[in-house]
Amino acid sequence: MYPPAQHVFVCITQRPPTAGASCGAAGSRLLMDKLQALLLEHDLSGRVRVNGSTCLGPCESGINLVVYPDAVFYQRVTEQDLREIVEQHLVAGRPVERLRVASLV
Repeated sequence: MYPPAQHVFVCITQRPPTAGASCGAAGSRLLMDKLQALLLEHDLSGRVRVNGSTCLGPCESGINLVVYPDAVFYQRVTEQDLREIVEQHLVAGRPVERLRVASLV
């Protein structure tokens, strides 16, 4: 298998309930499965790889995901946002600005 053109990392960290919010508690594993299904639907599974990741940052802003090599960090991603991310960003090359964190630095 060739290296993917893009790699999406979805935070799947599950913090204990007493530790506050987490992407895992918000349903990130199910979201990751739905993203995989959309990639298959758009025939992108050979070009885009999806992996679960440990903590990507601000748990209170989850579900968080990052697209590399684009260095685009998305926060507060819901299942309803996935089609837009796939079609606008992964297919057309335009990040979804309303979900994007302004800077990774």
